[in-house]
Amino acid sequence: MSFFVKLTEAMASRQSLLITGLDPNPEMLQTWTRHNAGSGSFLAQARRWIKAVIEATSDSVCAYKPSLGFYQALGPIGLELLREVRELVPLELPLIIDAKHGDLNSSSAMAHYLFRDLGADAVTLSPLAGQDIAAPFLLYPDRAVVLTCHSSNPGARVVQHHPNEDDPLYITIVRETQLWGTPEHLLLEVGTSDPAVLARVRREAPERFLILRSLWGEEERLEALLQAGLNSSADGLLLPLPQHLLVEEGMAAGTRALRQQIETMRANWDGGTADRCDLWLPAPRGGSAAAGATAATTSSAPTAAEVLELGRLEDQRLDDQRLDELLVDLFDIGCLLFGEYVQASGAVFNYYIDLRRIISDPNLFHRVLHAYAQPLAQLQFDRIAGIPYGSLPTATGLSLQLHVPLIYPRKEVKAHGARRLIEGDFEEGETVVVVDDILITGGSVLEGIAKLESSGLKVRDVVVFIDHGGQAVARLEAQGYACHAVVGIERITSALRTANRLSQEQADLLAAHTQSTLPCR
Repeated sequence: MSFFVKLTEAMASRQSLLITGLDPNPEMLQTWTRHNAGSGSFLAQARRWIKAVIEATSDSVCAYKPSLGFYQALGPIGLELLREVRELVPLELPLIIDAKHGDLNSSSAMAHYLFRDLGADAVTLSPLAGQDIAAPFLLYPDRAVVLTCHSSNPGARVVQHHPNEDDPLYITIVRETQLWGTPEHLLLEVGTSDPAVLARVRREAPERFLILRSLWGEEERLEALLQAGLNSSADGLLLPLPQHLLVEEGMAAGTRALRQQIETMRANWDGGTADRCDLWLPAPRGGSAAAGATAATTSSAPTAAEVLELGRLEDQRLDDQRLDELLVDLFDIGCLLFGEYVQASGAVFNYYIDLRRIISDPNLFHRVLHAYAQPLAQLQFDRIAGIPYGSLPTATGLSLQLHVPLIYPRKEVKAHGARRLIEGDFEEGETVVVVDDILITGGSVLEGIAKLESSGLKVRDVVVFIDHGGQAVARLEAQGYACHAVVGIERITSALRTANRLSQEQADLLAAHTQSTLPCR
């Protein structure tokens, strides 16, 4: 079972967002021993405490997170104790090793030890060495990595918030690390008790699981952190069990009470709607705290409308930047080729766009799916239909990500078996959004729509990744279908020229095909 499935199932079965450490900290053990009249060696006390914590909390937490450093400090017996932890933690609950590993030379060996020898489900890493630090760990598809993007240590602020609050280093880390792995394989750890910091990370990483590493002393602070860190589905945030609960009497009752308190807050949370698909869309910003503080001291403070407009413009800038980076990465893996290529329509082009290559690059594939989110978020539909065969992987990915059923019209009807025209379950009268990868003439899309409509389904919208240009959009709209494209050839040309990926001659070849009488909306 993969880490992500194990985590989400544990969250559902325990109805909990809580995780807990299992750190044999001498100070904590001393306190716990006083309360429990324990005796014996430090190792014996540590064993009893770990067993007591797991027995008291396993019904109320969704994961365990021991810090590797405490076990390493004990030498060989400490690593043996860590193996005992693996045996004591129920297998249905994820075991996250808090290593903060950051050494490239030992990464492969560390990944093998933690994931194969120890049987851990995830590990925390320090991201400062770049993507190479995560690569050896991401080779294990059923495991996950947790990248630390912010520390709660006050002394780290001068580094993490450099050079300024408008564009601090920790936000750069959040943006960069999301390119290293999919949300199922890469989480973010946020050390903070400041809801504003957590909210900012959530805005930059709306679909990632965030692990909070902080303490809260008041109910109001806990509620504020939940408001800041929960995603649109009222989850996606894991909270640590406060350390004082791990050494006091009534550990089990205290954990259950905190779990219930959090669940009550989640039930009353109004930050999202349950009947919407979980799409990757940046949340609206209200402007940076620094900008607001500066404006408040001047006579020309911005109005609420102006602040919202500034936030909208900043979101648009980030969306454009991410899309341009995606187009460059698609070019780099060979999705755009030059030469003489015969298209499905019979036309001969001097270039060829092949998006099928993305299915072998999970991270890139996931980013392409996200790019579809902007147009899809504006539409109402019951099912997704992919056009065979090129767009079927994309349609499947969108179906899984959005939790919307998938169907597809067959390219040809079999002469045997059920001889279905449409594969998948559906009801007559349902609305279907048609998904394709590239729109050139619109012929294959219209052919697929005809099969869907002949089966009693309704089609209003077509979403494509690339609009090739020409008359295809007008052809679709003439028959009553709205076309929504992520990008056109002109945008691709601009992004690749800016990144020095195209010569002027190649850019001119692409530009020759951008004459479209009616652009996609």
